Amino acid sequence: MARLPRLYAPGLPQLVQASFVQPLAASGQPAPQDILNQLAAWLGDSAQRHKVAVHGWVLATDRILLLATPIDESGLPRLMQTLGRNLAARLRGGRVFAGRYRSALLEPHVWVLRAQVWLETYPVRSGTASDPDSWPWSSAGSHTGASHQTPAPSWQSDHADYWACGNTPFDRQANYRKLLQDGLSREESQRIEQAVSGQWALGGPTFISGLAHTASRRVSPGHRGRPRKKPLPAAPSGTATP
Repeated sequence: MARLPRLYAPGLPQLVQASFVQPLAASGQPAPQDILNQLAAWLGDSAQRHKVAVHGWVLATDRILLLATPIDESGLPRLMQTLGRNLAARLRGGRVFAGRYRSALLEPHVWVLRAQVWLETYPVRSGTASDPDSWPWSSAGSHTGASHQTPAPSWQSDHADYWACGNTPFDRQANYRKLLQDGLSREESQRIEQAVSGQWALGGPTFISGLAHTASRRVSPGHRGRPRKKPLPAAPSGTATP
């Protein structure tokens, strides 16, 4: 089965997931701080070079998760290729990522903050952190105010939906902290995971239909099975059928 082309639409954020072939640390082992710090530095350099606005990010021992808006269709692929090449050289190994990265287009004002919550709570779901903003290699601390002593990196660019959480930094951080604490419903998490896994767009019917004119390819799954056969036109009256 031919793989799908990369999904892109101008100005829209994407939720990105890339899993490592081998985890950077075995289960129960401490996180490799030097490698993760270096990976964060590469992420910032590459995001600026390829003009990708990174709104949310998590560097885990088994995967990279990003919420980002590229300026053009090539931005995200180039960013991920750069990270893969640099990490492979650092580890002195072969292929770093387990296949191609996967991504989903997100409808602003509806799914962006939900996707950011899903992304930033991954260290808790994976059992590597007790709460989202205690994981150092993540944007969660800057969004909740937990990392006031180590502010957000200069290359992080918060999405407008996060800015709409409040009129002041304190309000935004407090309101977003509550979103993280409340978490997502099971249905919301499943929809996000299915969209990323399938590499589709995530949004309402109007949003999805509007992407037909701007997206780089089809943005939602087609109907399963063979296309229905159209009935043959009725023979004109008085005409013999074969």
